[in-house]
Amino acid sequence: MKYTIDITLKNRDLFLQFLEKTPLKLLNKIPEGFNNNIFWNIKHTVITQQLLVYGLSGLPMNVSEEEITKFRKGTAPQGDVTQEEIDLCKSQLHTLINKTEEDWEKGLFINYKEYTVTTKTTLTSAQDALIFNNFHEGIHLGCILALKRALGI
Repeated sequence: MKYTIDITLKNRDLFLQFLEKTPLKLLNKIPEGFNNNIFWNIKHTVITQQLLVYGLSGLPMNVSEEEITKFRKGTAPQGDVTQEEIDLCKSQLHTLINKTEEDWEKGLFINYKEYTVTTKTTLTSAQDALIFNNFHEGIHLGCILALKRALGI
């Protein structure tokens, strides 16, 4: 599991760079032909990891219900986010993955409610969810790179 977590943290390093180096206005901008923005893609991955790993394990999630409502699958940006929301996301990128690793080592992920994702893959354990999460985050990394190109940055 260490390798899977390491990949996640490396992807989160990239997300953190986008949040730190991209102006707030561009983090919020939705270019023509796109349904969301850079910030939504990053925050969506934070929320999805919590839903797939903690939620389906029947464990309390480490994000608010408001965050889940705004950034879960099937949502889109509903106005601009603030610098405070960006700062919260920046703080969550690594801390939530580190907490997941700690909780994994404590053996907290015992039960899991099977879930079939959009790609028709069925997740049957928290381990499956952690592995799939890297695939999911890779998809959103690709979206972010396309958004950056469309924004000319």
